[in-house]
Amino acid sequence: MYAIVDIETTGGHATQNRITEISIFVFDGKEVVNHFETLIHPEMSIPTYIQAFTGISNEMVEHAPVFADVAEQIYDILSGNIFVAHNVNFDHSFIKHQLQECGFDLQVKKLCTVRLSRKIVPGHRSYSLGNICAALGIRLENRHRAGGDAMATVKLFAYLISHDVEKHIEDSLKRGSKEQVLPPNVNKSDFEKLPKSPGVYFFVNDKGLAVYVGKAKNIRSRVGSHFSGDLKGKQKQNFMRDVHGFSHTATGTELLAILLESHEIRRLWPDENRAQKRIQTVYGLFDYLDQNNKIRFGIDKVRKDQRALVTFSTHAAALQYLQTLIDQYGLCPKLCNSQTNKGDCIHVTHDICDGYCLAQENVAQYNAKAQAFFDHLEAERKAYYIVGKGRTYKEQSVIIYEPDKYIGYTFVSLKEQIDFDLVKEMATPLKLNSLMESVLAQVVSGEKSKGYKVYTQMKMV
Repeated sequence: MYAIVDIETTGGHATQNRITEISIFVFDGKEVVNHFETLIHPEMSIPTYIQAFTGISNEMVEHAPVFADVAEQIYDILSGNIFVAHNVNFDHSFIKHQLQECGFDLQVKKLCTVRLSRKIVPGHRSYSLGNICAALGIRLENRHRAGGDAMATVKLFAYLISHDVEKHIEDSLKRGSKEQVLPPNVNKSDFEKLPKSPGVYFFVNDKGLAVYVGKAKNIRSRVGSHFSGDLKGKQKQNFMRDVHGFSHTATGTELLAILLESHEIRRLWPDENRAQKRIQTVYGLFDYLDQNNKIRFGIDKVRKDQRALVTFSTHAAALQYLQTLIDQYGLCPKLCNSQTNKGDCIHVTHDICDGYCLAQENVAQYNAKAQAFFDHLEAERKAYYIVGKGRTYKEQSVIIYEPDKYIGYTFVSLKEQIDFDLVKEMATPLKLNSLMESVLAQVVSGEKSKGYKVYTQMKMV
């Protein structure tokens, strides 16, 4: 038996919206054997534009039952039947979510008449319920109301059953099939073409524009995870509605996937990528001369058009680096803004430094210590070549990184010795940003370099 369902709601995703009307036709493949339909009080106001779209007003649901009043009845009708709907994951996510709130765990197989229509009657310009019904000569009455849309879906499903010569419905119900998991406008074959290797993937809309960019160790597995499990969240519902296809770029390594993802998010600015589109706070180590020509250091947020000596993703990491700098070069905590109280300098008290902040050491002597740090920093500003796995077993990837200046990548044959003079000319440049700097700093320092070989020019670090 099939339970053919349609609902109307207060909005587009289940976590923050509610059902306002539900209609269920129990269909045995030939005729309707049971029907349940009711308005539902959503326990929240129905937005004006939704009222205009569905025709369901706050006044109409004022005396209707709340979902909890009919939850058991809905659960009993759906249980044991195959859940069928046009864009099934939308209706299923709302009903499953609200049933869970009432203590019912709905576990049923699903069929999507959008996906089935694309397979059984291919070649139509649009597979929205109104358009596909019009194309097939199916009369649709009382549009955008649960009863009218559900009855049209019954007629559409009956048509699909009678024309399913290749048994697509049977195949869709097989265990392990992705047919009812993927967005209705995505071909299963597009998903199956995705590799099980590291890289960056793109979700594109009907115009071919990226709506989301992600990275993964296993592209196919990660893409599939976006459409499995709980689909009640806003982003997942947006994916189910807007995603029409996938594309990807293989990278060979997770590191290159992280870097390329960050670059592509900033280049394409997809609607559904939010974390990396936020303004990220980056901290930097700065130097300056005070009124007595003393070289001083301090930590501050990196602002536009400012160039820091070294950058950090957190304030704590910046302070830790500054303390190491003070200890290594015998600098003054007070003049480095590390000790901010008005008491005696800690280093003077413990006879660690020569009392520059107390004018016991002349400017030239102290500045020479600071200059030693500058010299060390300059010596560290070399091009790093990070070598890792390639996209195939016959090649290797090379990331070229010049701190605060340049990043690029290329792939070279595993059999050939890497010519570092030519690698940069071959490389695809990326736009360096603070996230990339933070990730790469951990690799070149050896903190997270497992699986990679790091070279400085022609010498291994």
